[in-house]
Amino acid sequence: MRSFYKGFFLYYFHNKGNNRFCADTFYRITRATVGRFKRLLALSLAAVLAAGLLSGCEPNGNTGDSEKIKIRIWTIATPGDGFHDPFVKAIEDYNRTHTDCEVVMTTFENQLYKEKLQINVAGDELPDIFYTWGGGFSQGFVESGKVLAIDSYYDQYADELPQAALVNCTYDGKLYGVTYVTPISLVFYSKKAFSEAGVTVPTTFEEFLNCCEKLKEAGYIPIGNSVKDSWVLAMLHDGLTLKSVGPERLGKVLTAEEGSYNSEDFIKASTAMETIIDNRYMARNAAGLTNDQSVDMFYAGKSAMYITGSWLAGGFYEKRGNEYVNVENPEDFDCFPLPVINPDNAKITDYMGGAADTLMVARSTNHPDKAAEVAFELARSVSKYAYLSGAGVPAWKVDYDDSEVPPMPKKVALLAGNATTFTLWFDTLMTAENKTVYLDLICDLYQDAISPEELCRRMSEQLGK
Repeated sequence: MRSFYKGFFLYYFHNKGNNRFCADTFYRITRATVGRFKRLLALSLAAVLAAGLLSGCEPNGNTGDSEKIKIRIWTIATPGDGFHDPFVKAIEDYNRTHTDCEVVMTTFENQLYKEKLQINVAGDELPDIFYTWGGGFSQGFVESGKVLAIDSYYDQYADELPQAALVNCTYDGKLYGVTYVTPISLVFYSKKAFSEAGVTVPTTFEEFLNCCEKLKEAGYIPIGNSVKDSWVLAMLHDGLTLKSVGPERLGKVLTAEEGSYNSEDFIKASTAMETIIDNRYMARNAAGLTNDQSVDMFYAGKSAMYITGSWLAGGFYEKRGNEYVNVENPEDFDCFPLPVINPDNAKITDYMGGAADTLMVARSTNHPDKAAEVAFELARSVSKYAYLSGAGVPAWKVDYDDSEVPPMPKKVALLAGNATTFTLWFDTLMTAENKTVYLDLICDLYQDAISPEELCRRMSEQLGK
């Protein structure tokens, strides 16, 4: 019953006023998680919502011209996300050049979408194409038979999209998704804040901590990361762990292949996180701030650094007319790799990230050939538009003029191009069950509810090592 109420309040309050959310959708979501009695209750609630609160619901299936196929796609490219415009442009291009098909996108906020996707996969209530994360996150979707294998459609795109970019959406030798960018984690920072605090870009972890202390003394929040959206907190902890443990051993431990999480280098990384928390290098109200709110604080100059994926780079250059939307001058910001904690294990060129952003085709689609075609065509176009706008490092071949790409995205592409390794983010690489435990534990560490040693011990137990 708790999951029913949780689902109702999450989806009602998130979507109130959103004409893409309707009572039918609410009913389908709840149906996957409640019993027969609760399904009747869900129907009643859906009817009330439809009658009194919601309007403009989009019906499922085709509308208008019966000869025109409608392909529905779900993404997390909300209007405030750097990938919103690339997806919109890609869809507009496709719809303009394919008169037999109309692609319709519905977007969701990141954290909410992860919960929704799990529910809808279980209930077999998916759109034709859905955004997901490769690796362990989608492994269960594939194993449950809910995703269409698209190997046969890849051949015509092989010259433009290297096989290496698809490793995280390949399972048991078969391709189940298509990617478009190769994001990496970076430390974005305000040049103004660094200048006023009298600090330069740190090259060691000790220098990083010293930088945080001086930024705090200068009146800045050193690290602006959200905690309410736990994946943002994980961006910091993941990076610290990589730079302490090293990529090879880290990957084997997280996939329960070899080694234990309860070891010195893992404890050292969580201790580094505890040091950041205890010294108040993060916002005091971080637990109440979403990613969007925290990013806005960073743009506004209240925090000096933000550790997140390279997709943030495009946000500095978003324009409305001749004015930048988020910042007055993008040149006031820059980025650098998170410094190394243990140089015996890791390099500065080891990055969290890799090609994990994935479009998958639901096996339940009524139009498998068309949906697979749309997935590949959109991925190619989004790769292009995301790079041109500065939102992402392209996974597809660059066969277009990129001379107008802003300086920071070009720097990100250069950093990614010189990377020695990519390690998928923990909540993507691990299975859904393991990543849930991990995210809960790092939130407990933030709240001083557990010690670094306890975190590592419990993760080791969870992974069975």
